[in-house]
Amino acid sequence: MTKLFWNVFKLSPIVLAATFFTANSAFAGEVSEKSTSVAELSVESNNIGQVTSVSQFSDVQPTDWAFQALQSLVERYGCIAGYPNGTFRGNRALTRYEFAAGLNACLDRINELIAIATERVGSGDLETLKRLQEEYAAELATLRGRVDALESRSAKLEANQFSTTAKLKGEALFALTDTFGNDTDSNATFSQRTRLSIESSFTGKDKLQARLQARNTGEFKTNVSTGAGATRMTRLGFDGGGDDFSKINNNIELDKLNYAFNLGPARVQVDAVNAEMQENINVFNPVFKSSGGGAISRYGRFNPIYRVPGGSGVTATIGDKNSPIKLSGAYTTSNANNSSNGNGIFNGDNAFLGQLEFSPIKALDLGVTYVRSFSDGDEVNITGSTGSSLADNSARRPFGKDATTSNHYGVQAALKLNKTTTLAGWYGFVDADQTNGSGDSEVQYWAATLGMKDFGAKGNVLGLIFGQPPKLTQISGVANATKDQDTSYHLEGLYNMKLNDRISVTPGLLVIFNPEHNEANDTIYVGTLRTTFKF
Repeated sequence: MTKLFWNVFKLSPIVLAATFFTANSAFAGEVSEKSTSVAELSVESNNIGQVTSVSQFSDVQPTDWAFQALQSLVERYGCIAGYPNGTFRGNRALTRYEFAAGLNACLDRINELIAIATERVGSGDLETLKRLQEEYAAELATLRGRVDALESRSAKLEANQFSTTAKLKGEALFALTDTFGNDTDSNATFSQRTRLSIESSFTGKDKLQARLQARNTGEFKTNVSTGAGATRMTRLGFDGGGDDFSKINNNIELDKLNYAFNLGPARVQVDAVNAEMQENINVFNPVFKSSGGGAISRYGRFNPIYRVPGGSGVTATIGDKNSPIKLSGAYTTSNANNSSNGNGIFNGDNAFLGQLEFSPIKALDLGVTYVRSFSDGDEVNITGSTGSSLADNSARRPFGKDATTSNHYGVQAALKLNKTTTLAGWYGFVDADQTNGSGDSEVQYWAATLGMKDFGAKGNVLGLIFGQPPKLTQISGVANATKDQDTSYHLEGLYNMKLNDRISVTPGLLVIFNPEHNEANDTIYVGTLRTTFKF
C-alpha cells in the first residue's frame, strides 16, 4: 500500500470528526408526543422563564378565596379531570400554573354549557370566573401558549410521520479499505452498505421486521504470497454478497423478513428471509457482534458456530434477559421454498442448533452450543468463511464440494469486569463427516476479545481481538488430503469514535500471521476506516 494512502488513513478520522461536528445541527432530535395533565404542568412550572411579578412565586393555598371559588365551581360543574385519578385535590396547595390549568378547564366547560343553555350557569359564577381570569391572566396566557405550541408540534408530527403503526430505522455505512504486505497485489477500495428496517407491532409484545439492503461491498479476500489464491481470513465484518463484483452493484433486495412473538414461556421468531443466529440469540460478544459498530473483521464478531446455513428458520428461547438460565433452540434451512428433489424444508442444506446459557452472577455469561448441520455442493461451508479455504481440503470444505454432515461444539463466555470493560471469548470444535464417503475431519479455533467503552471520551470504544481462525487439525479417509500444517493468528485493533448519537467513525487494523495456516505466506495487514450513519 502506498505511503500516501496511509497518511490519508491516519488523518482521516480527524478530518471526518471536524466535518461531522459541524453538521450536527442537521439532525433533529426526536419529539416526544404526550398529553398534558395538571400534574405534568406542575413539573413544567419548575422550568418557567424569568418572572415579572413576585406573585408568581406564591402557591395557592386551600384557605385562599381563589382556591375555594374554583373548588366550588368544580363541584358544581364537574370541570376537572386533570389529575391521574380524576380528582380535584382540595387538601393541598397548588402552584399558580396548576391552578391556571384547573381554571382553564372550568372556563372551557362553562363555555360549553352556555352554548347549550345560558340559564344553566348562574350570574354569580360568571362574576367569579371573571375575577379569577383577571387575577390569573398571565398564567392562563402562558398555559394556552404552551397548549398551542404542543398542538402545532403534534400536527407537524402527524403530517410527517412515516406510519402510525410502524417504525423506520436506517443505517448507512461507508468503508475505505486497503491491504499491504508482500505480494498481496490488491488496491484500495471504497464501498458502502445501506439498510432500511421497517418494524411494526400488532399486540405490543410482538414484532414484524422487514429490512431492505443495498450494497457494493463484496467478499474482501486477499491474495497470499505463495500464489495459491485469495484467503478469506481477511474478510470484513460487513462484507457479503459473494466475490463476483459484477453482480454486486447496489441492487436493492429484501434482506430480512421475520416475525417474533411470545408463546407461553418462550420467545419465538420465525424467519422467512435470511435467518441469522446472531440476531436471534446471545452470541456472548456484546461489544463487537454488530457489523456496523462492532469488529472490523468477520471472524472478530462472534463464534463461527452461529454462522449456520441461513434462509428460513424458527428460533425459540426460554428465559428473559434477567433469567440466570436460558435455553435456545433453532432450525434453519437454505432451500425451504424449493420443492424439487433434495430441497424443501427438511431435505436441503439445514442446521439444528441448541444452546444453554448460564449466568451465575450478573456480570458473567457462560454458554455451551451444539449445531448439527448438513450441506452439499457450493453450499458446503462449515466455518462461515472465517478459516482456511484455499486447498481442496480445508477448514471451510474438508471434502471439497462433497455432501458434508457436521457436529459443531462451542463454548463461549463474556465477563463484565466493570461498567466499561468487557472480556469475552470462545472455543470451537467441529467433527465433520463425508456424507456419502468415508472421510472424517476435525476443525478447531478460538479467540479472545477485550472491549473498553468510554475510552478517551463518552461513547467511544477501544477494542482488541486475538485468536486462531478455524484450522483443519485432522483428516482421514480422503486420498491425498492433508491437514493444515502451520497455525494462523488473527490480531485486530479498533477504536470506535462516537461523534454524536447518529454518527460514528472507526479506524481499525487487522493483521493475519501465517495466512491459510501456512508459514510460507507473508503476514497480511488490512486497514479500514468505517463510518456509520444511523437515522
